[in-house]
Amino acid sequence: MKGSSFKALVGLVCKQPFRLIAMLLATLLQVLLTVYLPILIGQAVDAVLLADGQVVLGILVQMLLLILLNSLVQWYLPLVTNRLVYGLVADLREQVYVKLHQLPLVYLDRQSVGDLVARFSSDSEQLASGLLMVFNQLFLGSLTIVLTIVTMSGLDVSMMLLVVVLTPLSLFFARYIAQKSYSYYRKQTGARGQQAQLLEESISQLTLIQSFNAQEQFQTHFQSLNNHYANYSQRAIFASSTVNPTTRFINALIYALLAGLGALRIMQGTFTVGSLTTFLNYASQYSKPFNDISAVLSELQSALACADRLFVLLAADSMVDEAEQTIQQEELKGALSFEKVSFSYQPDRPLIDKLTIDIKAGQKVAIVGPTGAGKSTLINLLMRFYDVNAGQIVLDGVPIQHYSREELRKQMGMVLQETWIRSGTIHDNIAYGYPNATRELVIEAAQAANADFFIRQLPEGYDTVLTDGGQSLSQGQCQLLSIARVFVKIPKILILDEATSSIDRRTEALVQEAFAKLMEGRTSFIIAHRLSTIQSADLILVMVDGQIVEQGNHKELMAKQGVYYQMQTSQQAEESEPMPNASL
Repeated sequence: MKGSSFKALVGLVCKQPFRLIAMLLATLLQVLLTVYLPILIGQAVDAVLLADGQVVLGILVQMLLLILLNSLVQWYLPLVTNRLVYGLVADLREQVYVKLHQLPLVYLDRQSVGDLVARFSSDSEQLASGLLMVFNQLFLGSLTIVLTIVTMSGLDVSMMLLVVVLTPLSLFFARYIAQKSYSYYRKQTGARGQQAQLLEESISQLTLIQSFNAQEQFQTHFQSLNNHYANYSQRAIFASSTVNPTTRFINALIYALLAGLGALRIMQGTFTVGSLTTFLNYASQYSKPFNDISAVLSELQSALACADRLFVLLAADSMVDEAEQTIQQEELKGALSFEKVSFSYQPDRPLIDKLTIDIKAGQKVAIVGPTGAGKSTLINLLMRFYDVNAGQIVLDGVPIQHYSREELRKQMGMVLQETWIRSGTIHDNIAYGYPNATRELVIEAAQAANADFFIRQLPEGYDTVLTDGGQSLSQGQCQLLSIARVFVKIPKILILDEATSSIDRRTEALVQEAFAKLMEGRTSFIIAHRLSTIQSADLILVMVDGQIVEQGNHKELMAKQGVYYQMQTSQQAEESEPMPNASL
């Protein structure tokens, strides 16, 4: 994956040609100025030895101008490099975010939320840091090496060859160590993702953890993950930290060898002091990029490991949605049929097998059954959150695969047991999905959902800002807000999945009354554990182990005295059972 990630990063860099060209030109100019400075220093040394003050003064003026120009380039180069790198990372983040919404839920089900968040935050930041080092040091160092070799060959070919042959030894050591550190960095990023997932779970479920006194269990788990992360980090850092001392030691030996050889040649009269000074400066300039490059290679391994995790998401198969047929809402009736539908989340664990149901337009359909029977799965297939493995679902005579997911879901309104509150005002949360909804329409929707009363009691009413995911509201209030969303733009097909499970009986009765009006003339699906709320349904489907074992209305199913009858009598007995006396 490392090679493909590198190619993908190069492709992203090439999408910013103007910044890339500006960065390369600035790098070239800085290297030229840096390489030319030792020539002036050597000339100045020889001029001092000859006691030629006028020449020395002229050289000093040239050096001053060169240093000023070099300082200006050194100010500009990081500026354009930062814009290039952070523009690239911002583009990559956007691609990953867009891709995230194109991935099928069956893929996301296998991913942890904390790990995905870590890829967006920690991994992308680490990638940016690594790329900055590549552009600031790798390009600069590589160009310095090339130009320094050319200039040294003009001074003395034999000494240049000595430097060129010996100095790359440090690079071989660096490459060997970098390969070792790459595997550790990969394990480090994986451990960091697991740690982020546990943190996300701990923070979001803090109340539940404390209510079960599970703090010690989570602390033990976190300590284990933290130790793994620390161990991998220490190994990766130790491996990468050995690069610089090793290369510097090798380069120091080479520098001492060159100084001794140059001194011998001066005594022989074949070399001047100024030439040796210039050559030693070049030797230092030539060896320094190897130190920088070796450090960059180590950092690059970490950056590529992070890039791998981002590009894995981008490489995942997106949902295929080539259907172009549109739905005319005014002509939609809402007749649905499941024709020999089979589905399983895992190939070796079948859930629904050859299920056949016919639902007439405008029918109120209730789906009941024990936990894990497949009730919510049936709705997920209808909404095309998952596609069927076999068979088809037909809407008004047309298989739903002929419609795009967006087109299909425009006709459906869904209220889940699990509410989601976005950061924003009460108005924004009710109008979510219909951002152009007027205040009057939002208020009407809230009144229909019996949420208007508590909203007006909030400090800013409908303009109250929620920034904590709805933690400042009760669970019942959050559910009323999610119910109000359905009333903003009434859909043709209504799906209620335990939509009133978190609100009190009195409010539930009012909401059920509003739902009853809403469902008139519309095909509706209701999933409910509280069976008293679905007795008026036109059709009740009783599911067990992914199959419809009974169907009919309340009266018919009670007369059969089967599964539905047993569920009803059991629940009625629980509700009528008196509460045990409690002593004060």
